[in-house]
Amino acid sequence: MAKTSSHDESDVRLIAKNRRASFDYEIKERFEAGISLTGTEVRSLRDGGGSLAEAFVLIRKGQATLRGLHIKPYINGSYNNGDPDRSRVLLLHKKQIRYLDEQTAQKGMTIIPLRIYFKGSLVKAEIALARGKKHWDKRQSMAERDAKREIERAIKDRRNLGY
Repeated sequence: MAKTSSHDESDVRLIAKNRRASFDYEIKERFEAGISLTGTEVRSLRDGGGSLAEAFVLIRKGQATLRGLHIKPYINGSYNNGDPDRSRVLLLHKKQIRYLDEQTAQKGMTIIPLRIYFKGSLVKAEIALARGKKHWDKRQSMAERDAKREIERAIKDRRNLGY
């Protein structure tokens, strides 16, 4: 009998998403990482108190840290609440950290968080190795998005007419 995982995709609950990531960056590879958090931070995230708007990942001394992730203080946390904007350690394998460090040494490559979510009772971050888009790449992305929207609108209109 095959061993089943205790965490499947139906067990994933989204906390925050970096909406600008796909517009500003060309995503090369994705990684899943755990986040080292305190108890009050996890409770605050359960209440929906996280923001990835200005977040980024740095690798220093063989350790990946997530900076700029804002977790609002937990209402019932009292003195246990820490700094809402502190840097948090990402839990990755050494090979993954070394690989990401080598890749970011190349010009234009960076590591960005795409989303944070609960996977079962654990808080995970989806991070991506990405390259910043140039201005013309962004215009091309907008044109593709508009074309896709027009196609969907035409299909919807066609269905409403009864074809």
